[in-house]
Amino acid sequence: MSDLICVGVVAGAFGVRGEVRLKSFCAIPEEIEDYSPLSNEDGSKSYSLTLTRPVKNGFAALLGGIDTKEQADAVKGLRLFARRDQLPKLPDDEYYHTDLIGLEVYDTGGTLLGTVKSVQNHGASDLLEIHGPGLKATVLLPFTLAAVPTVDLGQGRIIADPPDGLF
Repeated sequence: MSDLICVGVVAGAFGVRGEVRLKSFCAIPEEIEDYSPLSNEDGSKSYSLTLTRPVKNGFAALLGGIDTKEQADAVKGLRLFARRDQLPKLPDDEYYHTDLIGLEVYDTGGTLLGTVKSVQNHGASDLLEIHGPGLKATVLLPFTLAAVPTVDLGQGRIIADPPDGLF
């Protein structure tokens, strides 16, 4: 498990005074500010974060070291990470997406189905994007208790009971 968790991304500049448009991936979006300072993906650079106001699909925010529109444009796409120890401990049946990526997926008979490449959410619920050598195409497995009864982070695997015909 990674020590850094992605909590947001810079979507571009907002205005001409160095503010950025920020998308928060936190369950309560404005709580992203509580995890400041945030870092880039490899942890080599740190940014203080101050939310200035809500805007469509996110927030306008000030990032430490970003003072001009040009600097804000230059960090578009920057993924912002918080340390795992800053984040709340999750209940037993909830997981950070980053912890699921890379887990092997087995069916209830012990047959390897593939590996989790990403976690998608298109509005209804989370879907695990499964890739594997025996699969002709990507499989999207619903991340529900019925389809995924067991997640074993310690063993690095998921036990799935996929709907008939999915694999």
